Amino acid sequence: MNSFGRNFRLTIFGESHGPAIGVVVDGVPAGIPLCVGDFEADLARRRSGAAGTTPRTESDIPEIISGTLDGHTTGAPVAILFRNENTRSGDYSHLALHPRPGHADRVAEVKFGGYNDLRGGGHFSGRLTLALVAAGVVAKKIIGPTEGVGPQPRAEIVELGGSREAQEWPTIIAAAQAEGDSVGGVIECRVEGMPVGVGEPFFDSLESIIAHLTFAIPGVRGVEFGDGFGAARMRGSEHNDPIVDSKGTTATNGAGGINGGISNGNPVVFRVAVKPTSSIGREQQTYNFATQSIEPLTIGGRHDVCIALRAAVVVEAEVAIALADLKLRA
Repeated sequence: MNSFGRNFRLTIFGESHGPAIGVVVDGVPAGIPLCVGDFEADLARRRSGAAGTTPRTESDIPEIISGTLDGHTTGAPVAILFRNENTRSGDYSHLALHPRPGHADRVAEVKFGGYNDLRGGGHFSGRLTLALVAAGVVAKKIIGPTEGVGPQPRAEIVELGGSREAQEWPTIIAAAQAEGDSVGGVIECRVEGMPVGVGEPFFDSLESIIAHLTFAIPGVRGVEFGDGFGAARMRGSEHNDPIVDSKGTTATNGAGGINGGISNGNPVVFRVAVKPTSSIGREQQTYNFATQSIEPLTIGGRHDVCIALRAAVVVEAEVAIALADLKLRA
């Protein structure tokens, strides 16, 4: 549904063009310093404005409406609200019967009997990642680091439009935009400062929980840890990570810092494949349920050329949420 977690439990709500979106986070320990200013750095990383991002501008000012007093958490659920201020719902009025390829328009219409809000993608919109980033800010305060020691997730784009050369990315974005098209990207996340022993065997493995949350990000198409799919093309002598000291440090990190579903003390490393934005200005031939025929569709509205550009901080948030939930289970 729309909730995740056991001891650190979050519920997201709202739609892209509704009055507001937000998140309720339960299980937050009392006494953690938390104020509106704590959210700014991560929210700024997700905000639009750079080349290749949507022209839709939102202030994204968080309203903490419960769970804090005098700048500290109280132990009650923390509820954070973001008002939607810049919507153009008319851009989506024709899509109910002529749904967008690659979007949830059609499946949501069937699943919810036509009562779904398709404006801007409704509850399926990437705008809901704003709520995930907010929850991630709270989670980062729980996992540390304390006195410089503790997990520190850092994510960045390592590939865009098929290129790993950052100097080529502006040209790739500009070309796609000029053609009314979009591009995808790959984000790599490293979690330094991981202790040994985080995660459980099998169903609550560290990879399982991180992957579960990461696939909740709209547009994610794949997740790989360490050597990932490359491990299938290697020999054991290549993929194995020899231990080189009493702390468990390994010479290589093909396992991505996880053995048997449990962190081994080396950095947790994984990569996330983000698809090209589905809403594109380029004409597409797709089925119109009103006329019962395949017809051209040109999508209006305001959309990112590359959603990966704003997704790195969302990946960081997801990892922090996973680690916070596991930490509070201990």
